[in-house]
Amino acid sequence: MAARLTLHDVNLRFGGVKVLEDVGFTVEPGQIFGLVGPNGAGKTSLFNCISGHYKPTSGSIRIDDSEVAGVAPASLARHGLARTFQHPALQLRASVLENVLLGAHTRLPGGPLTWSLRLPGTGRAERARRTEARELLERNGLGWAADLPADELSHGLHKGIELCRALLMKPRLLLLDEPAAGLSHGEVEQFSTTIKRLQAEDDITVVIVEHHMGLISALTDRVVVLDHGKKLMEGTAAQAQSDTRVIEAYIGKDAVDDAA
Repeated sequence: MAARLTLHDVNLRFGGVKVLEDVGFTVEPGQIFGLVGPNGAGKTSLFNCISGHYKPTSGSIRIDDSEVAGVAPASLARHGLARTFQHPALQLRASVLENVLLGAHTRLPGGPLTWSLRLPGTGRAERARRTEARELLERNGLGWAADLPADELSHGLHKGIELCRALLMKPRLLLLDEPAAGLSHGEVEQFSTTIKRLQAEDDITVVIVEHHMGLISALTDRVVVLDHGKKLMEGTAAQAQSDTRVIEAYIGKDAVDDAA
C-alpha cells in the first residue's frame, strides 16, 4: 500500500548556516510529487533528511504514522522507503542481476551470520529474490542484460539497473534523485513512461527531485518549489512555471523586470 509522507517545520543547519528553514508539505499516498528549485535551493539536503542521510536540526518527518526524522537509511527501508541517486552507485564488475539483488538485503530472513551459514530458509529466500530480480529486469526492458557486467552498459541503462534495485526492496515510498541527469531525450521519455506504469501497477508514492521541467510536467501531480532552503510555493507544475516568484528564483528579479 502506498505511503503518505508528511513534513512539518523541517530545519537543517550546518554550524551557523541555515540550509533548510521551516519546510513542510504532505505527499498523499499514490501521488507522484516533484521537488524543484534552482541550484542551491536545498533540494538534495531535504532529500537527504527524508532518506536518513542527514538528521534535521528540528522538525518532523513522518511516513504514515511513524516519525522517521533522524532514522538511519537501513531502518527506513523497513518503513517502505527506497531511494535512487543522481549518480548510480553500482558494482561495475558485478553482473546486472547481482547489482539488482543488492536491493533484497532487507527482505532476507535473519542477518549476516544467518546468511553466511547458508541455512535452508535463507537459500529459499535468496532464490525467490533472484527470480524476482530477473522478472523486474524483464519487466523494465533489461532482461537481456541480466548476466552482463554492469560496466558494459551505458549510463542510461545504469539508471534502469538502480531503479530495479530500488524496486526489489518493495517500496511504498520511492525517492528519485535527478533521474533524468545524463539521459538523452528518448531515454527521458522512456523513463517517464516507466515511472507512470510502476506507480500505477505497484501502488507506490513517488517523490522526485529534478531539474528537467519537461519530465516534472509530464510526471507529477503536485510540486513544491524551494529557494534558499525555504518553501516558495506548492501547486501543479504548470502553476509553478507561471508563478512570478518561481521565475524570479530561477532567472533573477532583474531579468524579470527587464523582460517586463
